[in-house]
Amino acid sequence: MPRLKVLTVDAVSEIDAEFREGRAFTSAAGVSEALGWDLKTEGLCRGDVCVPIRDEAAVLDGDRVDLGGVADLLGMASLLDEEASALAVSAPSADRRAALKDRVAPDFELPDVDGNLHSLEEFKDRKRLLIAFASW
Repeated sequence: MPRLKVLTVDAVSEIDAEFREGRAFTSAAGVSEALGWDLKTEGLCRGDVCVPIRDEAAVLDGDRVDLGGVADLLGMASLLDEEASALAVSAPSADRRAALKDRVAPDFELPDVDGNLHSLEEFKDRKRLLIAFASW
């Protein structure tokens, strides 16, 4: 079974998964490991919070769980790249809305052209311009 790299706001994990029709399926344990939510009879649960699964066909396929369907149910955007065996999952929509409303970017670190790491926090109270580009 292929390995899928799952990138979330909090972590990067690798789990066993299978790809079908542009979707990534894993076990309930894989969902827990990658996204931190447990599949229970009440639905998807994290701590005391449970989100009911009203449309099981959108999330479950036998004993396999669709990671994109789980992300949708939890209000997170996801993007699957089968060729790279990678799934990127966003923060929940409520967190994204709050960040846009507050206009506060989360702290992160990036290397400069010399390879030295710099965090956004280093430039606190100063104007900043972040330029991002890609070769593709």
